[in-house]
Amino acid sequence: MSELWNGLQAGLGGVLSFFYDLVPNYGVAIILLTIVVNLLVFPLTLKQVRSTRAMQELQPEMERIRRELQGDQQAMNERVMELYKQRGVSPFGCFLPLLVQMPIWFALFRVLREPASSLPSGSALLEAAGEGTLRFLTMDLDLAPSEVVSTEGLFSLTTIPYLLVVGVVVATGFLQQKLLSPPGQAQSTNPQAETIQRVTKILPLVFGAISYVWPSGLNLYFATSNVFRTAQQLLIFKIDGRPGTTSGDVGPAPEPPEDGSKPSKPQGSRKKRRRRRRR
Repeated sequence: MSELWNGLQAGLGGVLSFFYDLVPNYGVAIILLTIVVNLLVFPLTLKQVRSTRAMQELQPEMERIRRELQGDQQAMNERVMELYKQRGVSPFGCFLPLLVQMPIWFALFRVLREPASSLPSGSALLEAAGEGTLRFLTMDLDLAPSEVVSTEGLFSLTTIPYLLVVGVVVATGFLQQKLLSPPGQAQSTNPQAETIQRVTKILPLVFGAISYVWPSGLNLYFATSNVFRTAQQLLIFKIDGRPGTTSGDVGPAPEPPEDGSKPSKPQGSRKKRRRRRRR
C-alpha cells in the first residue's frame, strides 16, 4: 500500500515538473494537471450525470413503492434496491468522480507540503520550491488561507486572492448542484434519496471549510476542477439534455373534450372574424 502511495506522489510530482518545464508557473502547472485528471475521469463524470438523470426519472415509481409499503421500512428498502438493480442505477453514482480523486487530493497535499520528497531531483520545479518562488497571482501556493488570515488579517489586500479562490470553490460547487437539479424539483420523500440530496447540498460548504485550511495550491486544483466539470456538465446536457427535461418540450397539448367534439377556439379569434364580416 505504501508503495502505491509513494508511486502516486512521485507520479504527481513528475507531471507537475513536466508542466512546469513547459510553462514555468506553478499555478499554471497545477491547472494543467487538474485538466488532465478531469479528462481521465470524464467517463465517471458522464456516468454521474446520467445516473442523476436516471434517479430523477425513477422518483415517481419510488414514490409509488413508498405509498404501497408505507410502514414496512425493510420491504420498502428491498423494493427500492431491486428497482435500482433492474434499471442499472447506483444511488451513490454521483460521488464516483469525487471518490476517485480523493487519493489525488491527499497526494497533492503532500507534494505541496513536502516537495523535496515528491519532486524529481534536479528538476526546475524542485529548485524553485527551494528558493521559495512558487507563487501564483501574488499567492504563496504552499500556504493555507487560514495561515494568511492569521498573519495578515482578514481584510488585508494580501489575503483577498486566497479568499477569492475559496469563494470560487464554494460558488462553482453550488453551480454544479444547481445544474444537476431539474427546474422545480420537489423534495423527495424517500429516506435514501432525501439523504443523498442533503449530502450533495452541503458538499460545497464542506469543500469551502476544507479549502480554508488546506494549501492554496490544492484550492486552485479544487476551483479549476469545479470550473472544468461544470463545462463538462454543460457539454453532456447539450448531448443528452438537462436532467428533468426532454428535447423539444413545449408544454402539454390541450386535451380534447370528452364528447369527441373539436376543441373550441379562443373567444378573441371569434371577435376578429365578426369584425371582418362587418367590414
